[in-house]
Amino acid sequence: MIHKITLPESELPRQWYNILPDLPVPLEPPLHPETGRSISPEELSPIFPMPLIEQEVSQERYIDIPEEVLDKYALWRPTPLYRAYNLEKYLGTPARIYFKNEGVSPAGSHKPNTAVPQAYYNKISGTKRITTETGAGQWGSALSFACSLFGLECKVFMVKISYEQKPYRRIMMETWGAKCVPSPSTETEAGRKILEEDPNSPGSLGIAISEAIESAVKDKDTKYALGSVLNHVLLHQTIIGLECVKQFEMIGDYPDIIIGCAGGGSNFAGLSLPFVKDKINGKDIDIIAVEPAACPTMTKGPFSYDFGDTAHMTPLLPMHTLGHSFVPKPFHAGGLRYHGMAPIVSHLVELGIIRAIAVQQLETFKAGITFARTEGFISAPETNHAIAAVIKEALKAKEEGKEKVILFNWSGHGLLDLSAYDAYLRGELKDYVLSDEELKKALKEIESLPKPKIRKTA
Repeated sequence: MIHKITLPESELPRQWYNILPDLPVPLEPPLHPETGRSISPEELSPIFPMPLIEQEVSQERYIDIPEEVLDKYALWRPTPLYRAYNLEKYLGTPARIYFKNEGVSPAGSHKPNTAVPQAYYNKISGTKRITTETGAGQWGSALSFACSLFGLECKVFMVKISYEQKPYRRIMMETWGAKCVPSPSTETEAGRKILEEDPNSPGSLGIAISEAIESAVKDKDTKYALGSVLNHVLLHQTIIGLECVKQFEMIGDYPDIIIGCAGGGSNFAGLSLPFVKDKINGKDIDIIAVEPAACPTMTKGPFSYDFGDTAHMTPLLPMHTLGHSFVPKPFHAGGLRYHGMAPIVSHLVELGIIRAIAVQQLETFKAGITFARTEGFISAPETNHAIAAVIKEALKAKEEGKEKVILFNWSGHGLLDLSAYDAYLRGELKDYVLSDEELKKALKEIESLPKPKIRKTA
C-alpha cells in the first residue's frame, strides 16, 4: 500500500504548460478601458516587467523554466501526491482519492510556484521593489518569501478583515522582510476614497489591488505582482498538474474527476490545465472548480469584461464577475473573496470544458474536520472547499457503485487558520448567502461594459 507518490528531483518539470494555443476557441484579449481596443504589451510595461508581459500573450505551448527558478523550486518541489486511504475507508467509497500536497512549500501553499518566477523576472529586469495585494495572506507571504530570495523589497496591501483575522500571516511577511499594510489604507488615493465612503470598510481584493497598482505606477523602480487571475500566473502554476501527470504514470492510474477550489483561479488551473489539454483531445474527465456560495463568481456572475480592481486601474478582462465594486461578506476563506475569475478559467466554463459549483462555509469546515480526522492534515479554509466537493463525488461514486479516480489540489495548510476552526467548533460560524438584490446592485456598474463574444456550448 503506497501512501504517497514522490518524484525524484531529477524529474522536476523543466517547462511550464501554456494552454492558449490549445484552446478550441481563442481567448479574447484584455481591452484598454478608454479606447476599447486590445491593450498593447507596451501599455502594460508600467505595471509588469517585459518577460512576464511576453508570457501573458505567448502562443508557445511550452515555456522553459529558468535555471535560477528551478533552483529555488527545488527547495520544496516536486511535491508529493498522496492516496487518501483513510478518507476512502471512512466514506465507504469505491473511489480512489488522491491529493497533491502543495502545503509543503516554505510559505505553506501553492503560491510560491508563481511568486518565485515573478520575483526572478522582476530582478533581472531591474526592478527594485514589488507591491501586491493579498486576501488570506497566502499570496502576500509567498511573494515576501520570493522577494527575500532575490533581494527585492516587498510591500503588501492585505484585505483589512483578513489582516485582523490572520495576524500570523502578517508576521510571516514581516519575517521575510516585507511591509504589510491593512487595506483600505490612507497611503493611497484609492484607499482614502474608500475610507471616506465607509470608514469601517472590511476591504476587498479589488480595493487592495487598486492600492498596490497605484503604489507601483508612481515609482519607476517599482512593479506590481498579481497572485492569480492573469495568464502568466496560471502558466507558472501548471507545474502542479505537470508533476501529477508524471506521478499518475508512475502508478499506472489516471483521474476521472479533478477538483480544486477557485477564487481567482490559479491553484485550480495549475492542477487542471495539463489535464484540460487531454480533455480537449478526447479524454473523458469531469473537471470541477469549487467556489464559496458567498462569492459565487462563476455560478451566479455573468461573463463580461470588467476591471480587475475597484478603482479602474487595470485593463478590462473577459471574465465571470460579480462587479468590481463587490465587497464580499467576511467569511474565512479570504483567498476566495475575489469578485472576478481568471479569464482562462472563465473561458473554459463558457466552452463547457469545466464546470463550477458553489458550497456554503459550514459545509466546507465540516469537510475540513472530516479530512483532519481521517488523513491528519489540517487544511486551509480555501482548500476545504475542494474537500467538500471531493466528499460529494466520492459518495456519489458509492451510490453508483463506480470505481472513480478523484484528484484534488490540497492547496495549503490551515495551521495559521486555527481561529476559524475554533469558531466552527464553538458553533460561531455561519453561512452567508448572496441575495439577488445584493447581486443586482453589484452588477449595476458593469452594465455598460463590453461583453465577450463567446457563449456556452455545453
